[in-house]
Amino acid sequence: MTVPFTNIHALIIDMDGVLWHGEQAIAGLNEFFQVLREKQIAFVLATNNASHTNQQYINKLARMGVIVEGKEILTSGMATALYLAQHKDPANTRVFVLGEDGAIQPLLEQGFTLTDLYQLNSETTPGQGADIVVCGKDESISWDKLSTATLNLRAGAEFIATNGDTTLPTELGLIQGNGAILAALHAATGCTPKVIGKPEPIIYPQALALLGSTAENTIAIGDRLDTDILGAVRTGMRSLMVLTGASTEEDIERIDYAPTWIMQDLQAVTEALRGL
Repeated sequence: MTVPFTNIHALIIDMDGVLWHGEQAIAGLNEFFQVLREKQIAFVLATNNASHTNQQYINKLARMGVIVEGKEILTSGMATALYLAQHKDPANTRVFVLGEDGAIQPLLEQGFTLTDLYQLNSETTPGQGADIVVCGKDESISWDKLSTATLNLRAGAEFIATNGDTTLPTELGLIQGNGAILAALHAATGCTPKVIGKPEPIIYPQALALLGSTAENTIAIGDRLDTDILGAVRTGMRSLMVLTGASTEEDIERIDYAPTWIMQDLQAVTEALRGL
């Protein structure tokens, strides 16, 4: 390491590709969290994946032997709902969601009204449309969902994306991410979404606020250069890339920014933290 691994009071940690691949924990997961607790290093698990609620992530980690609290998780679905609540009046804003519980529940908790699918074969005129279309990863994506989003966008609804990840790490390899759905909607409407998740400088400042830390004494850990690492750069934070997910060391040669540190895996990060 050419840059000293020091002044680390808190961590903002990605999940997919860093802590697990799908339902398979990455080696060293339990030891990593044990060291965080022993060293009293505060952390927020900040993920671009908006498909799950924070409780679902708590349950997933518990199945892997790791106990975390709700305040230690920030999904792009939660970040999207918080951002919209800060910029809109939830009581007077209608939202159509392409997404799963992780995108839907935070919006309901913030007080937004969610609109339904249009009945495409109905002779009746669609009811009042949405003011905003929120698009997150949706494993039950359908023609009717895409059509309803398209109709709302073409009618003037604001386009918000929880994240723009084009791929998602799984046990079998990389599969399509939310960016693939965004591409379909852009092709149909010409609309470009405002992205809330990484690399946009929205979710990281929200995580810093939860931690009560600063960009100077917090580092971001992730596996993707174009989201985790670029997001840290845009927020003025140091970053650490692990090589267990989407990006490789060779990818760095093709971009004009880089992580502060590169480590092989979670076990290497744990050893570095033990030395603090």
